[in-house]
Parts: sequence; structure tokens; C-alpha cells
Amino acid sequence: MNFQDLHELLRLELLRRIDRGTLTQSRLAQQTGFQQAHISNFLNRKRALSLEGLDRVLASQNLSIDQILPLDLTAAAIPPPTQTSDPIEIIPVVSPSAAMDDARISPASIIETIQVSASRLHDNRARPSTRHAHWQRFLAIRADTQQSAAMDPLLSPGAIAVLDRHYNSLSPYRAHQPTLYAVRCGAALLLRFVDFDEGRLILRPYSRDFPVQLLPLATHETPGDYIVGRVCLVFSEL
Repeated sequence: MNFQDLHELLRLELLRRIDRGTLTQSRLAQQTGFQQAHISNFLNRKRALSLEGLDRVLASQNLSIDQILPLDLTAAAIPPPTQTSDPIEIIPVVSPSAAMDDARISPASIIETIQVSASRLHDNRARPSTRHAHWQRFLAIRADTQQSAAMDPLLSPGAIAVLDRHYNSLSPYRAHQPTLYAVRCGAALLLRFVDFDEGRLILRPYSRDFPVQLLPLATHETPGDYIVGRVCLVFSEL
């Protein structure tokens, strides 16, 4: 993640607050001491903030950088094999269909593997649905072009998203931060933020250029029937 990405994350968080009605451009200008035109230009991508300006906006909203990062991003290449005192786990990278449907991953379904430290995996809290409680817990998929575009800049094309298939709950994983899920939507596996209201899953992209999708549930279905897992790690290729 670079300085430009941080600008974009902050800009999108401010726009979400404005959309929810908890913030206005004029109020933000008053809080930061900027002219409203300056704030408007920033929100509309017409100008960037200085480092000092970024700090002023974060302070005005009682935000820290880690609060606008909705998941554990590793902005580097997939780590090569290393010798370390921390045990290493081999995570299979599979197709979206295998991630959705295969309780146990067979060798034939493995496209490639990555190595992740065991502590980074097993420090994750689990909230499995009854259906997924005995499924193989951790696996990964590569984000295709459409998935990465919908979640830009959180996911770059070809990024590997590690899924925790023992987290199928809509309870936020971290307070005041959205949780990124892998969700079954017909034959597709979508990576989205998810809400639930009036019997429908609301699938929200990060990019404002993509539409919100509504996924109605049958009376006998629960959100856990569609939530394949939580995205707990992302490895971006250089």
C-alpha cells in the first residue's frame, strides 16, 4: 500500500459517512480548517492532501490509519519459503468453485500453494456455521479482474485472498470496521462487504463504480448458507 492508496481509502470512508448522513462537506471543512472547495476537490479526486492535511482529516474524524484498513493487507509479493521459528502452514490456492463446494480440498483441486506462518492463521477467531464447522478451514483464491476492480484498491488483479471458512457470521470481526467476505452468488464467488436486512444479503463493493447487489434468502435459508468465509489475509503480487 502506498500514499495514494491511503488517500483513496480515506476518501471512500469520508464519502460513506456523507452517504450515511453522519457527515457533510461543510462540517468536515469546519473541523479541519480547510475551505469547502478544497474538501470538495479532494472528495472528487481533483486534488490530493498533503501529509499534514491527511493528519488533520484523520484527527477530525477520530480515525487512525489502521481503522480505515478493513483487513490484513500484505502489500508485497507472496512470501518465499524461509527458515523461521514460527511454524509454516501450506495453504492451497483453489478455484472459486472448489472454495464454495469442497469440504476437503483434494490434491487434484490445488492450483498452487503458498506458505503462511501458522500464528497469522490461528490467531483468527472462528464463528463457523453448522454446515462449515468441519470443513477444511483455510484456503485461498486468486482475485480475478472483476473481483479486483469491484474492491479496488483493496485487491489488485491476481492478488491471493486467504479465506477462513470457519467465519460465516455477519458479526463484525473488528469493531467499527467492515468485514470482507467471500459470498456465494449463483455460480460465482464474490468478494464483498456484506449486510443483512429484510431477508436479503446486501453485497457492497468498495469501488463506487460498481453497484450494490441484493441477494434474497428463502425462508429456510440463513446468511451462513451463502457466506463461504472471511477474507483474513491478502497477498498482492509485485
